[in-house]
Amino acid sequence: MPKAQPRAWQRMLSGRRLDLLDPTPMDIEIEDIAHGLAFVARWNGQTNGDFAYSVAEHSLLVTEIFTRQHPKAPTKWRLAALLHDAPEYVIGDMISPVKAAVGPGYGALDERLTAAIHLRFGLPAQIPATVKRQIKKADKLSAWLEAAQIAGFSETEADKLFGKQDATLAKTLSIRLRPPVEVRDEFTALYHALANAL
Repeated sequence: MPKAQPRAWQRMLSGRRLDLLDPTPMDIEIEDIAHGLAFVARWNGQTNGDFAYSVAEHSLLVTEIFTRQHPKAPTKWRLAALLHDAPEYVIGDMISPVKAAVGPGYGALDERLTAAIHLRFGLPAQIPATVKRQIKKADKLSAWLEAAQIAGFSETEADKLFGKQDATLAKTLSIRLRPPVEVRDEFTALYHALANAL
Protein backbone atom coordinates (compact mmCIF):
# COMPACT_ATOMS: atom_id res chain seq x y z
CA MET A 1 0.00 0.00 0.00
CA PRO A 2 1.49 3.37 -1.00
CA LYS A 3 2.41 5.72 1.82
CA ALA A 4 -0.02 8.61 2.22
CA GLN A 5 1.34 12.05 1.42
CA PRO A 6 1.78 14.24 4.51
CA ARG A 7 -0.92 16.85 5.00
CA ALA A 8 0.09 20.07 3.24
CA TRP A 9 -2.93 22.25 3.94
CA GLN A 10 -3.91 24.45 6.84
CA ARG A 11 -7.43 25.20 7.97
CA MET A 12 -8.06 28.91 8.41
CA LEU A 13 -10.45 30.61 10.83
CA SER A 14 -12.62 31.51 7.81
CA GLY A 15 -13.04 27.78 7.18
CA ARG A 16 -10.85 27.84 4.08
CA ARG A 17 -8.27 25.11 3.58
CA LEU A 18 -5.11 26.52 2.07
CA ASP A 19 -2.87 24.03 0.29
CA LEU A 20 0.64 25.26 1.03
CA LEU A 21 2.20 23.37 -1.87
CA ASP A 22 -0.40 24.42 -4.42
CA PRO A 23 -2.18 27.52 -3.10
CA THR A 24 -5.15 28.85 -5.03
CA PRO A 25 -6.45 32.44 -4.84
CA MET A 26 -9.97 31.25 -3.96
CA ASP A 27 -8.73 29.85 -0.63
CA ILE A 28 -7.28 33.19 0.53
CA GLU A 29 -9.23 35.70 2.63
CA ILE A 30 -7.97 39.08 3.88
CA GLU A 31 -9.40 38.41 7.35
CA ASP A 32 -7.25 35.27 7.66
CA ILE A 33 -4.17 37.19 6.55
CA ALA A 34 -4.82 40.11 8.92
CA HIS A 35 -5.51 37.82 11.87
CA GLY A 36 -2.51 35.59 11.23
CA LEU A 37 -0.05 38.45 10.69
CA ALA A 38 -1.26 40.26 13.81
CA PHE A 39 -0.22 37.24 15.88
CA VAL A 40 3.13 36.52 14.17
CA ALA A 41 6.02 38.19 16.00
CA ARG A 42 8.95 39.69 14.13
CA TRP A 43 12.47 39.28 15.51
CA ASN A 44 11.39 35.92 16.97
CA GLY A 45 9.67 37.95 19.67
CA GLN A 46 13.00 39.36 20.92
CA THR A 47 11.78 42.94 21.21
CA ASN A 48 11.17 45.33 24.09
CA GLY A 49 7.64 46.13 25.20
CA ASP A 50 4.49 44.52 26.52
CA PHE A 51 3.33 43.31 23.10
CA ALA A 52 5.18 41.48 20.37
CA TYR A 53 5.94 43.56 17.30
CA SER A 54 3.84 41.79 14.71
CA VAL A 55 4.22 41.30 10.99
CA ALA A 56 0.89 43.13 10.57
CA GLU A 57 2.27 46.20 12.40
CA HIS A 58 5.43 46.00 10.28
CA SER A 59 3.33 45.80 7.11
CA LEU A 60 1.39 48.92 8.11
CA LEU A 61 4.67 50.77 8.69
CA VAL A 62 6.16 49.61 5.38
CA THR A 63 3.02 50.85 3.61
CA GLU A 64 3.32 54.23 5.34
CA ILE A 65 7.00 54.53 4.44
CA PHE A 66 6.38 53.45 0.83
CA THR A 67 3.57 56.01 0.54
CA ARG A 68 5.77 58.80 1.91
CA GLN A 69 8.66 57.85 -0.38
CA HIS A 70 6.38 57.49 -3.44
CA PRO A 71 3.34 59.72 -2.84
CA LYS A 72 2.21 59.43 -6.48
CA ALA A 73 2.43 55.62 -6.57
CA PRO A 74 -0.74 53.94 -7.82
CA THR A 75 -3.02 52.49 -5.16
CA LYS A 76 -2.29 48.95 -6.36
CA TRP A 77 1.37 49.32 -5.38
CA ARG A 78 0.40 50.60 -1.93
CA LEU A 79 -1.68 47.42 -1.65
CA ALA A 80 1.35 45.39 -2.76
CA ALA A 81 3.35 47.09 0.03
CA LEU A 82 0.68 46.16 2.59
CA LEU A 83 0.76 42.53 1.40
CA HIS A 84 4.53 42.25 0.95
CA ASP A 85 4.88 39.78 3.85
CA ALA A 86 1.39 38.27 3.58
CA PRO A 87 2.61 34.66 3.10
CA GLU A 88 3.88 34.79 6.67
CA TYR A 89 0.30 34.38 7.88
CA VAL A 90 0.81 30.68 7.22
CA ILE A 91 4.57 30.14 7.05
CA GLY A 92 5.54 32.45 9.89
CA ASP A 93 8.32 35.01 9.99
CA MET A 94 11.87 33.77 9.92
CA ILE A 95 14.81 36.01 10.63
CA SER A 96 17.24 36.20 7.71
CA PRO A 97 19.88 33.87 9.25
CA VAL A 98 17.25 31.13 9.64
CA LYS A 99 16.00 31.62 6.05
CA ALA A 100 19.60 31.19 4.85
CA ALA A 101 19.96 27.99 6.88
CA VAL A 102 16.65 26.55 5.63
CA GLY A 103 17.68 27.07 2.01
CA PRO A 104 15.80 27.69 -1.23
CA GLY A 105 12.70 25.70 -0.26
CA TYR A 106 11.44 28.55 1.94
CA GLY A 107 11.82 31.06 -0.90
CA ALA A 108 9.94 28.83 -3.35
CA LEU A 109 7.07 28.37 -0.89
CA ASP A 110 6.98 32.13 -0.26
CA GLU A 111 6.86 32.85 -4.01
CA ARG A 112 3.95 30.43 -4.63
CA LEU A 113 1.94 31.92 -1.78
CA THR A 114 2.74 35.49 -2.86
CA ALA A 115 1.54 34.81 -6.41
CA ALA A 116 -1.76 33.33 -5.16
CA ILE A 117 -2.29 36.22 -2.72
CA HIS A 118 -1.58 38.82 -5.40
CA LEU A 119 -4.01 37.19 -7.83
CA ARG A 120 -6.69 36.96 -5.12
CA PHE A 121 -6.54 40.71 -4.54
CA GLY A 122 -6.25 41.90 -8.14
CA LEU A 123 -2.48 42.36 -8.36
CA PRO A 124 -0.19 40.73 -10.93
CA ALA A 125 1.28 37.43 -9.68
CA GLN A 126 4.70 39.08 -9.88
CA ILE A 127 4.95 42.80 -9.39
CA PRO A 128 7.38 44.81 -11.54
CA ALA A 129 11.01 44.68 -10.39
CA THR A 130 11.11 48.47 -9.97
CA VAL A 131 8.13 48.42 -7.60
CA LYS A 132 9.57 45.42 -5.75
CA ARG A 133 12.79 47.38 -5.17
CA GLN A 134 10.82 50.40 -3.93
CA ILE A 135 8.90 48.24 -1.44
CA LYS A 136 12.15 46.57 -0.36
CA LYS A 137 13.64 50.01 0.30
CA ALA A 138 10.69 50.84 2.57
CA ASP A 139 11.02 47.40 4.18
CA LYS A 140 14.70 48.06 4.98
CA LEU A 141 13.91 51.39 6.64
CA SER A 142 11.22 49.66 8.70
CA ALA A 143 13.69 46.92 9.73
CA TRP A 144 16.29 49.58 10.62
CA LEU A 145 13.75 51.39 12.83
CA GLU A 146 12.70 48.15 14.49
CA ALA A 147 16.31 47.15 15.13
CA ALA A 148 17.25 50.50 16.64
CA GLN A 149 14.02 51.25 18.53
CA ILE A 150 12.85 47.91 19.94
CA ALA A 151 15.28 45.06 19.12
CA GLY A 152 18.28 46.30 21.08
CA PHE A 153 20.61 47.22 18.21
CA SER A 154 22.66 50.40 18.16
CA GLU A 155 22.17 52.67 15.16
CA THR A 156 25.69 51.69 14.01
CA GLU A 157 24.73 47.99 14.09
CA ALA A 158 21.47 48.75 12.28
CA ASP A 159 23.45 50.63 9.60
CA LYS A 160 25.66 47.56 9.07
CA LEU A 161 22.70 45.20 8.79
CA PHE A 162 20.24 47.31 6.80
CA GLY A 163 22.33 50.11 5.30
CA LYS A 164 22.33 53.80 6.16
CA GLN A 165 18.81 55.17 6.01
CA ASP A 166 17.17 58.53 5.31
CA ALA A 167 17.69 60.16 8.72
CA THR A 168 15.13 62.90 8.06
CA LEU A 169 12.37 60.38 7.33
CA ALA A 170 13.50 58.03 10.11
CA LYS A 171 13.15 60.80 12.71
CA THR A 172 9.45 61.20 11.83
CA LEU A 173 8.62 57.52 12.36
CA SER A 174 8.30 55.50 15.53
CA ILE A 175 7.49 51.89 16.26
CA ARG A 176 4.10 51.19 17.85
CA LEU A 177 3.41 48.20 20.10
CA ARG A 178 -0.30 47.45 20.41
CA PRO A 179 -2.65 44.59 21.19
CA PRO A 180 -2.86 42.16 18.22
CA VAL A 181 -6.61 42.69 17.74
CA GLU A 182 -6.12 46.46 17.34
CA VAL A 183 -3.38 45.90 14.74
CA ARG A 184 -5.50 43.29 12.94
CA ASP A 185 -8.40 45.70 12.68
CA GLU A 186 -6.22 48.53 11.33
CA PHE A 187 -4.62 46.19 8.77
CA THR A 188 -8.08 45.04 7.61
CA ALA A 189 -9.38 48.63 7.44
CA LEU A 190 -6.40 49.79 5.37
CA TYR A 191 -6.86 46.83 3.00
CA HIS A 192 -10.54 47.76 2.47
CA ALA A 193 -9.69 51.45 1.95
CA LEU A 194 -7.10 50.53 -0.70
CA ALA A 195 -9.33 47.91 -2.34
CA ASN A 196 -12.21 50.40 -2.54
CA ALA A 197 -9.90 52.97 -4.12
CA LEU A 198 -8.83 50.58 -6.88
